[in-house]
Amino acid sequence: MSIQDYLLELFQTPKFRYKGMHVNVFGLPTLKNYKKNSINVALARLKKKQYIVFEGSSLRLSENGKRYIAKRKARLQLFQSYFSKESSKNLLVIFDIPEVRKAEREWFRFHLKKFNYIMIQRSVWVGPSPLPEEFLDYLRQIKLLDCIKTFKLTRDYKLKK
Repeated sequence: MSIQDYLLELFQTPKFRYKGMHVNVFGLPTLKNYKKNSINVALARLKKKQYIVFEGSSLRLSENGKRYIAKRKARLQLFQSYFSKESSKNLLVIFDIPEVRKAEREWFRFHLKKFNYIMIQRSVWVGPSPLPEEFLDYLRQIKLLDCIKTFKLTRDYKLKK
């Protein structure tokens, strides 16, 4: 999940808030693990795309931002992993998903991780086979299957340590 998506989720699901920002029970921002500059850049992008609105010293999710989140949630389906970490790694997956389909590419990488695949390069992964049939059917449905090639390995892939 990108920092922009994380920020949008924070704005949509209020817990404790102070001046439009999510805070913990002590009133401290919950934006851990991110540098201040990264947060500022992400907020500027969200404002430019009109997903958030600054009102004085607070900010909130705009109607455009709410529509974007609803559309994103409805668009990409989630799948369960039936593979264990110990499953043999005998399927090589290579993909070239265009930049205009970045959300789908990130979604695909997320599921490869969920299926216990290991990244060899950004678009080359190895993991257990076969990929779930319902997952492949969904890839076909969203017209992503043409961007993906799979190769069955003759031996299990062993991670070098």
